Amino acid sequence: MNDTTHGIRIRPGSLADAPAVLDMLDAAVAWMNERGNTEQWGTTPYSQKPGGVARVERYMTDHDPHIAELDGVLVGALVLDTGPNPLVPIAPAEEPERYVRLLVSDRRHAGHGIGSTLLAHAADETRRAGVKLLRVDCWAGGEGELVAYYERNGFTPTDRFMSDAWPGQVLARRVD
Repeated sequence: MNDTTHGIRIRPGSLADAPAVLDMLDAAVAWMNERGNTEQWGTTPYSQKPGGVARVERYMTDHDPHIAELDGVLVGALVLDTGPNPLVPIAPAEEPERYVRLLVSDRRHAGHGIGSTLLAHAADETRRAGVKLLRVDCWAGGEGELVAYYERNGFTPTDRFMSDAWPGQVLARRVD
């Protein structure tokens, strides 16, 4: 499927996209660190974290990856699954769900609505699968900017959790 919104084309992802996704994750860590946020993803580039490369490769092969392109350039990635990462200390949903495991966009294209377009695509994919619940978890620290971002995209906060010293928030969106 090739959805196009705001000039952003969304296509299925594959293992061949893993290096570009890793580059976006590394750039996101650097960007967060430049803004003083060293708590969300730490200070080590994602590609250098133990298991980081293998995790992204699994996302691109074992899950449901979607790639956003703008003028033929990879600018974002979304990975959907049927539930949260088992390491996230939250209760399972009481109904079938789709779960956003990864959402990242290229910081060089910030402001183009890439993340919002990918989240709208996730809602569409959830609906097409006959599922009515889309969930995501995110870092709830700092000023709550990331939680607010998901709220602006139609999600409602549900459960809070702590993973070590990392505050997290689960958010849900009905896609009836």
